[in-house]
Amino acid sequence: MAHYLRVSSAVASLSFAALLPLAGFAQDNGSNDTFTQDGAFVLDTVLLSAFEEEVLQSLGVSEIGAEEIAEMPVTNDISELVRKQPGVNLTGATATGQRGNQRQIDIRGMGPENTLILIDGKPVLSRTAIKMGRNGERDTRGDSNWVAPELIESIEVIRGPAAARYGSGAAGGVVNIITKQPDEESFTVNLRYSKPQSNLEGQTVRGNVVWLKPINDRVSMRVTANANRTGADDPAINASTVAGEVCTDRGGNVVTCSYPAGREGVKNIDVAGLLRFDLDGGHRVDVEAGYSRQGNIFTGDTMFGGSQDGYIGQLAQEGAETNVMQRFFTSVTHSGTYDFGESSSYLQYERTLNRRLEEGASGGGEGAIVDGATFGTVTLDNLSGKSEWDLPSTFLGANVVWTLGAEGRYSRMDDPVSINARGDIDFTFGETEALAANRDPVISQMLLGVYAEGNIYASDNFRITPSVRLDWSDKFGLNPSGSINATYDFNSAWSAKVGLARSYKAPDLYQLNPNYIYVTRGNGCPTTLSGPCYVLGNPNLQPEISYNAEAGISYMGNNGFEATLTGFYNSFQNKIQSGLVPVGTMAVSGGGTAQVLQWQNVTSAVVAGVEGSFGAPIGDTLYFSSNFTYMALSRDNSTGDPLSLVPRYTINASLEWEPVEGLSIIPSVTHYGPIEAAAYNAARGTPASDTTDLAPYTQLNLSARYEFDQDFSVTGGVTNLLNTRLLRSGNGANTFNEPGRAFYVGVTKTF
Repeated sequence: MAHYLRVSSAVASLSFAALLPLAGFAQDNGSNDTFTQDGAFVLDTVLLSAFEEEVLQSLGVSEIGAEEIAEMPVTNDISELVRKQPGVNLTGATATGQRGNQRQIDIRGMGPENTLILIDGKPVLSRTAIKMGRNGERDTRGDSNWVAPELIESIEVIRGPAAARYGSGAAGGVVNIITKQPDEESFTVNLRYSKPQSNLEGQTVRGNVVWLKPINDRVSMRVTANANRTGADDPAINASTVAGEVCTDRGGNVVTCSYPAGREGVKNIDVAGLLRFDLDGGHRVDVEAGYSRQGNIFTGDTMFGGSQDGYIGQLAQEGAETNVMQRFFTSVTHSGTYDFGESSSYLQYERTLNRRLEEGASGGGEGAIVDGATFGTVTLDNLSGKSEWDLPSTFLGANVVWTLGAEGRYSRMDDPVSINARGDIDFTFGETEALAANRDPVISQMLLGVYAEGNIYASDNFRITPSVRLDWSDKFGLNPSGSINATYDFNSAWSAKVGLARSYKAPDLYQLNPNYIYVTRGNGCPTTLSGPCYVLGNPNLQPEISYNAEAGISYMGNNGFEATLTGFYNSFQNKIQSGLVPVGTMAVSGGGTAQVLQWQNVTSAVVAGVEGSFGAPIGDTLYFSSNFTYMALSRDNSTGDPLSLVPRYTINASLEWEPVEGLSIIPSVTHYGPIEAAAYNAARGTPASDTTDLAPYTQLNLSARYEFDQDFSVTGGVTNLLNTRLLRSGNGANTFNEPGRAFYVGVTKTF
C-alpha cells in the first residue's frame, strides 16, 4: 500500500544529500561496514539503501513515489502533487496578483523565486529567461513541467533553506525530480485524458512512452517521448465578475469590458535520451540530452487587466501561441565508489529560447502584447557543474563523514527584445547607454562556490551536522552561507531536531542589467514624484539573504503510526524591490524633468509558521494520512504586506483503501484557509486600490486505480468533486482561477 503524502521520520536530519551514502557509520550499528587496517572503509550497500529511505522520510524532507504519482495522477504539471506536501502551496510570482494564474511552487511562503527546481540533482533555470517586471512578476509557469509525470520515479521535496548544499535560489526549499532509470528492460506506453465538466475550461490529452533497455552488462539506455495538450480557459470565463457593467474609455466611448484572463493552456513536446555506462571499480557515467517545447494557448492576460478587445481579444479567441519556451540540455554525470569514500559529479549545459510576441515597456501597457504580430527571442545559456565527495573518518572518537564540494554556474542572456523596447532615449545615466544602438543586449553572471559539511555521529542517538559554504560572484563578490543542525533520538520511535541556517539568492539578470529600461507616468512611478519615471536595472545589487531557525519532533511507531511537527522562522534581508527614491533625474524633450529609479536592496521580511503530518493504518486495508501548514507570519517589513499570496493555513488529508488485491481507491480533501490581500502598492508607494481577502474554500478529489497485472493498469477519478470553483476577479487576493469538477481516465501498458 502506498501511503499518499506520507511524511514519516526515522532519522530527523536536515542534511539530505550529504547523508544518502553514509549509512552504517554510527557506532555499534550492527552492519558489516568496517575500517580496514590501511584505513579504507568498506560500505554496506544494503544499509545504504535503507538509510537513504530513512533520510527521505525525515523531518523537513518528503518524497512522492512513482506509485503515488500513478494513484493520484496530475492533469499536467507535477506542481499539482507537490502543493499537497506540508509547508508547500502554489502562488503567483508576487503578492501583487499580476500574472496570478501563472501559479508556481512556493515552499514555506518564501515565494517561487526561492524554490530551486532540480531534475536528477541538476538545476533547471529556464524561467529566468523571462522578463521580470517592476514588482518581480514573470509571465512563466515555472520549471516544474519539463518532465511528464509518468516518466518520474520520485519527487523529493526539501523544505527550508538549502543554500549550503545547493547554492543560490534555495532559501525556501528544493524540489528534486528523479527520472526513471534503465535498470530493467521495459517499454511502457501511458495515455491520459481529462475532461472538465465546464465547457469554459480546457481538456487535457497526454501520451508518452518510456523505453528502458540494458544493452549489455555495462551499457544501458533510456529513451522517453511525451506529447501533451491542455486547453486554455475560455477568454470569457471570468466575465461574470463584470456582468451588467457598461464600460467606457477615457473619451466616453462604450468599449468591451475588461476582465482578468483565465488560465492559459499549454502544448508540451518532450524527447530525451540517456546512455548509462557501468564501469569497473564502482564507477558509473551517464550521458544525457533532451529537448522540450512549451507553447502557451493565450487567454488574453495583459498583466494589468487591459481590455480584451482588438487584437488582444482576437488572439485569445483564436487560442494563439503568443509565447513558446524551448529548452535544450545535455549533461554528463559521474558517480564513483573508492576505498576512501564516494563521489558524485556532473556538468550540464542548458539553452532556453524564449520566443514571444513583444510586450510594452511603458506604464499600464507594460507586459501587454504590443501589436499581435512582432515576435522577439531571448536566449539564455546556463552552464552548471558540481563535484561532491563523501569521506568517512573519525573525529574526537566519533564516526564522521566529511562532505566536500565545489559548484559553478555561468548564465549568459542575450536579450535584444526588452533592451530595445524603449527605442532611443536621449540620455546617459551611470553605466546606461540609453540610445538603442549603444545598449548591449548581453549580460552574464558567474557564481562559484565551495562547501564543506561534517556529519558527526557523537553517539548512537545524537548527530550534529555543521556546514559552511563560500560563494563568489563577478557581480557582488563573496557571500557566505552555512548551517548547523542537530538530531537526537530519544528512543527507536521519538526523534527531535533543531537547526540554524543562512541562505541567499543572487540578483536576477534583469534586475542587474543597467540597459533594461522602461518608463511610466503611473504604474511604477511613486505619487510623490512628478512623472515620467525611467526605471533601470542596477548592476550594484547585493544578494538577498535569509536567516532561518527551525525545530521539530517526530514519532514513528512499530504499529505504523507516524507524526511530525516542525516550527520555522525566516528573517529575509536585503530583499530586492522597487526603488521609491530617485537615484537621478534627466531632462525630457519638450521641457520638464524625469525621475530615474532602480531596483534596490531596500527591505526585509519575516516568515514564520508550523507544519506537521500524521499517518496511521486503519485495519488491514485502510491507511489514513494528513498534513497541515499554518503561516503564523508573512510580512514585508517595508509595507506590512504578505511576502506571497498563500493561504493562512492549508490542510490535506487522504484515505487509501485497498478492498481487493490490485485495486486502490483514494478519496482526498484539501482545505485552504483565507488568503490575505496586499494592502500596499509597492511600486507607487500608495495604498492598494482593493484589499479584499480571499475566503476559505475546500476541494474533494476521488481517484481509483486497478492493476490487472504488473504490466497493465487503469486509473480514473474525479477532481474537485464538489465543483468548488474560483473565478479570478483581480480584486484583492482573488487573483487566480481554481478549476471546477473534472473527470479523468488513464491507461498504462508495459510490453
